[in-house]
Amino acid sequence: MDAAIAGAVVLGICEPQMTGLGGDCFALFKPAGSEDIHAYNGSGWAPQLANPEKLRAFELDSIGERSVEAVTIPGSIDAFCALSNDWGRLGLDRILAPAIDYAEQGVPIAPRVAFDCVGSLAQLNPTAQRFYTNGNKELQTGDIFRAPAQAEVLRRVATQGRDGFYSGEICQDMVDTLQKLGGDHSGLDFTDLRTAPTQPVSGKFPQFDLFEHPPNGQGATAILLMNILEQFEMDKIAPDDALRIHLESEATKLAFDARNRFIADPSVSATERMLSLDVAKQLAALIDPNRAMASAPALTESVHKDTVYVTVVDKNRMAVSLIYSIFHNFGSGIASEKFGILFQNRGCGFNLIDGHPNEYGPRKRPMHTIIPGMIKETGRVTMPFGVMGGQFQPLGHVRLLQNHFLHGMDWQSAVDYPRAFFEKGRLKLEEGVSVKAAIQLAEMGHDILRSAKPLGGAQAIYMHENGLLEGASDPRKDGVALGY
Repeated sequence: MDAAIAGAVVLGICEPQMTGLGGDCFALFKPAGSEDIHAYNGSGWAPQLANPEKLRAFELDSIGERSVEAVTIPGSIDAFCALSNDWGRLGLDRILAPAIDYAEQGVPIAPRVAFDCVGSLAQLNPTAQRFYTNGNKELQTGDIFRAPAQAEVLRRVATQGRDGFYSGEICQDMVDTLQKLGGDHSGLDFTDLRTAPTQPVSGKFPQFDLFEHPPNGQGATAILLMNILEQFEMDKIAPDDALRIHLESEATKLAFDARNRFIADPSVSATERMLSLDVAKQLAALIDPNRAMASAPALTESVHKDTVYVTVVDKNRMAVSLIYSIFHNFGSGIASEKFGILFQNRGCGFNLIDGHPNEYGPRKRPMHTIIPGMIKETGRVTMPFGVMGGQFQPLGHVRLLQNHFLHGMDWQSAVDYPRAFFEKGRLKLEEGVSVKAAIQLAEMGHDILRSAKPLGGAQAIYMHENGLLEGASDPRKDGVALGY
């Protein structure tokens, strides 16, 4: 747990466009000597004064990605403090020491980070530009990124725990910044927020049991998607066959439509429908194996691809699956004035539909796309894993597992294998998908888009029964599998 938290916080310094102290996290983990899987919900809520009617009065039908209304209260720091207190050993002072040092001394901007920073000046407000550019020039490969103000924030968390962030000067800096921009955020919205230990949701499949984080995360969508595809003989379809991509695409449309209807704040989510095998069978019956749906259900939530994922297994076989994000590239683009805390824009995961479970509202947590995963085989936890990539994540989980269990790929090959994803009315294909398959998919009625950018990223550690640990890390990202 100590290593997972330490690594995640360091990534907020190394990849500030992806994640940071103003973001949220979800965690699944198994303790040493146990096969029980625990879940912690480190997501924040909308302010107590959040008012959907006020936004609808301006004839808005969604929450602006860079608006102050999109800023939900950061939940990750509270989660890290709770996880450290409940399950860690070293204490926050030692856990946060590497990140404090990197924030103070600076880290070089890696090529992938620089790639993501293109266009950042338009994404950052003037205050954020002061903290997240190089003299108002976009960060480029080799630039040294320093965040001494964040180092001070982390020092206070290291000595004061959650109170160092959610009360006092740091909290006041965040509240003042948001209120000056017209936000309804208050100090009580910060001090009242607490990480919620919760129970994972799961689905049982022939070769494994899949465990996901419950709502307000979209993990149940992966289970529904897997259940829909279980109604087809996926093991008899070659991994590079156009039919596989077609069935995945059609199942994704249906599973995401269900997600948009039912996944919301934990208090109002209809999770049982997402996990129902009967619902999956009914949805599978709507799929034509030869033809794409003429009109896919609208995907109403905002899309993001900016997340970091960390998985750690220690010598005693405690396993942690942790995902940590500020949502869009550079989140809301709004930074606090004194400490430069970059706020997430998770609020645009809400909708403004009157009476909808996921309607923007007071102290509600929005639907999240980030999902950590774990699998069990014959009752034994065998792999913590995660797939980044916004809405792609449920299909990323399914495709990774099917690559291994149905098609016999080793875990690194299963991660590397070319991907496809239906999004915004088009079927995106990575360059590795064959021309033959692309032509066949077009003939089925899919609107094909060759994606120059990779789809998502993944990390996994498989725990073999003989004690061997097998790591897999996605070349689409800057991650790496390390053992020591």
